[in-house]
Amino acid sequence: MLARLSIRDIVLIERLDIEFATGLAVLTGETGAGKSILLDAFALALGGRGDAGLVRHGAEQGQVTAVFDVPNDHPATKILAENGLDEESCEMILRRVQLADGRTRAFINDQSISVQTLKAVGAALVEIHGQHDERALVDAATHRRLLDAFAGLEKDVAAVESLWEARRTANTALEEHRAAMESAAREADYLRHASDELKQLSPRDGEETALASRRTTMMQGEKIASDLREAQEAVGGNHSPVAALSAAVRRLERRGVNSPALVEPAVKAIDAAINALEEADQHLQAALAATDFDPAELERIEERLFALRAASRKYSTPVDGLAALAAKYAADVVLIDAGASRLKKLELAAIEADGRYAAAAKKLSMARQKSAEKLNKAVNAELAPLKLERAKFMTQVETDEAAPGPQGFDRVEFWVQTNPGTKPGPLMKVASGGELSRFLLALKVVLSDRGSAPTLVFDEIDTGVGGAVADAIGGRLARLAGKVQVMAVTHAPQVAARADQHLLISKDALDKGKRVATRVNALAADHRREEIARMLAGAEITAEARAAAERLLKAATA
Repeated sequence: MLARLSIRDIVLIERLDIEFATGLAVLTGETGAGKSILLDAFALALGGRGDAGLVRHGAEQGQVTAVFDVPNDHPATKILAENGLDEESCEMILRRVQLADGRTRAFINDQSISVQTLKAVGAALVEIHGQHDERALVDAATHRRLLDAFAGLEKDVAAVESLWEARRTANTALEEHRAAMESAAREADYLRHASDELKQLSPRDGEETALASRRTTMMQGEKIASDLREAQEAVGGNHSPVAALSAAVRRLERRGVNSPALVEPAVKAIDAAINALEEADQHLQAALAATDFDPAELERIEERLFALRAASRKYSTPVDGLAALAAKYAADVVLIDAGASRLKKLELAAIEADGRYAAAAKKLSMARQKSAEKLNKAVNAELAPLKLERAKFMTQVETDEAAPGPQGFDRVEFWVQTNPGTKPGPLMKVASGGELSRFLLALKVVLSDRGSAPTLVFDEIDTGVGGAVADAIGGRLARLAGKVQVMAVTHAPQVAARADQHLLISKDALDKGKRVATRVNALAADHRREEIARMLAGAEITAEARAAAERLLKAATA
């Protein structure tokens, strides 16, 4: 529900803060006091169309903030989650900034969002009926949802949606397999030949790189082998100085007993030289072993590289991609051989999925037809007291099994007949402004809190009626307010008398009459009686008007 509305620098409103309560809140005031400005500002906070003309003269920007108390499982919270704006708090703050140059900015809980997201959240939180019909539930696309909510068919609809998704998945799998089989069949001979050829070649990932590296090593080794052998002969062969150095070390060690200070440094240096020569000999022998190859091996490597690269050119695929291509061709051949059997299974699965969906959709359609009759009866029972006694409300359910969808076969639309003998038609097209609002009120009363936003705003739906009709409108607004929060802009004292909260909109002169500002005040009991008396009597409030106002207030609480 709406908890607070704050407006800054919007047209005649410099600063305004309104606290709202549960139940029915009415907004009254003389014509031109600023009721439409207030609703325009509220609509702006809910994602309505921006307009530079809304900014108060002399201000750079205007701002409207609407604070709602929202349970965690409300659709508005789900919309935030879908847009990456998860919020654990039950308080949801919608804020819209209107700049004087026409641009706007939108925020929810101080996080910048798109106007589209703000509008979606706003529509889930508030419905405005009356002068702002673009936000009312007159869109035929919502009528099916309302009928389902009235009949309590949400679980049935969810089941149909699930079966629709299963049906779509089964048919997609069938079509993809069928297309793959058709494509494979067109190239069956080529695929079999290519698969056999690549299977015989048996390429491996990374094989080309490994073979090329080995070939390079073998070819380079042949060139340097003689130099390696000469170096190894000098270091570890017959001409190696290791034997002579070892003999010299032994002689020095024997003499070193008598003169260790003279001998030991030399012995250590010669030992290091001998170790270095032996290590060098080991490296040279390893290098010679690496260059020692079988010429036949080099020939086999070159033949393998030639075969791999020839296949690469033939199939327009890098050598490293041949293994994957071989696997694909093998799978295609398997698909050709085994595809017919799988096709039958997929066709059977698709038929079964179609059957399950169709059965559930037909059952849902029958339930909607029955519920439509009940909804018609309930709404029509509300029309006579609303001065629509000659009108008739009808729920059109058109079933077309050739046009299935996630929610079934049905297209639902609310129709009305305003007078006997006239042609019925869609609610939005046939009903006039005042009639439309009263039809919607009757519909809302019947639907109660099912399929409704938690806050409903009715803008002067009592225009052109009075007496018993206005009292009937007030009674139904009060009944509706027992389920959801209701706000009503009204000129009817019978409606105002039913309110749980009475807000008076007035226009005050400021700066010695140089400018005016709109004010909103919550009325206490005495002031409320005075305002209702003004609504009854007009400019001059009489004792009779005050007495009549008192009777209305007492009757409303009886």
